[in-house]
Amino acid sequence: TFRWHMALIAKYFNPLSLAEAMAHMEKGTLPDRAICVTFDDGYVDNLSVALPITQAFGVPMTVFVATDFLDGGSMWNDSIRESVRIMDCTELDLTEVGLQRFLCHDQQQKRQVVADLIQQVKYLEPSQRLEVVDAIKSRVVANVDSLMLTSQQVVELAGCGVNIGAHTQSHPILSNLDLERAREEIAGSKRFLEELIGTPVDHFAYPNGRRGVDYQSSHRHLVEEEGFKVAVSTDWGVSTSASDRYQLPRFTPWDADPRRFLVRLLMNYARKK
Repeated sequence: TFRWHMALIAKYFNPLSLAEAMAHMEKGTLPDRAICVTFDDGYVDNLSVALPITQAFGVPMTVFVATDFLDGGSMWNDSIRESVRIMDCTELDLTEVGLQRFLCHDQQQKRQVVADLIQQVKYLEPSQRLEVVDAIKSRVVANVDSLMLTSQQVVELAGCGVNIGAHTQSHPILSNLDLERAREEIAGSKRFLEELIGTPVDHFAYPNGRRGVDYQSSHRHLVEEEGFKVAVSTDWGVSTSASDRYQLPRFTPWDADPRRFLVRLLMNYARKK
């Protein structure tokens, strides 16, 4: 699926790196149908699956890394998803951590359990969220923490010309943190990645990324104060020279049909931000 995504993008659009796109926006020379491809979080399949495909079609890519999950860590939602998937029980009792009992008789029920858990856990304080995740992981024997990049793989991606951006340290909902904690999450991920790859890290992605919900204007100013040049949200839309460079929109068409994929991309061009 990702291969035909990139084939269509290469054929009908003008793929640019995020740095190239911003330089053109500043000069007023952005080509028609310019597009940037970005990945959040720092999954290992960005290297093993996505990179060979984007290279084959000449599509630059940016990977925003949540640094705490490198080298054997795991995104909390992935830990939940994988733990429930391989769980060998018909009921998951989480009353000890303030949640309810969930039925897990088959994969369909498990998928619903995962969706419900992620929704309930997403906006908890990080320490509470970790407590719930640990309680779920304790129900399985297998290691579920093998989906993220290692530090060396981040270096490898950078060496292949992939733009590395920051995505906080632990992927918190910034709106739930006090400003000093939010600053450390933002600045700490920048420092770590710059030391790791040896080049400036100029781009940032807000976790979850909905303006006014997952982050506030105060966090936008923190990102600017910490020396980033660009930040991206997950509000749908298209960037123009008038866009706030610290709140650029992004669009994610999930269509499984190529024609619908293209149509929805083109329809998104009506959303100028």
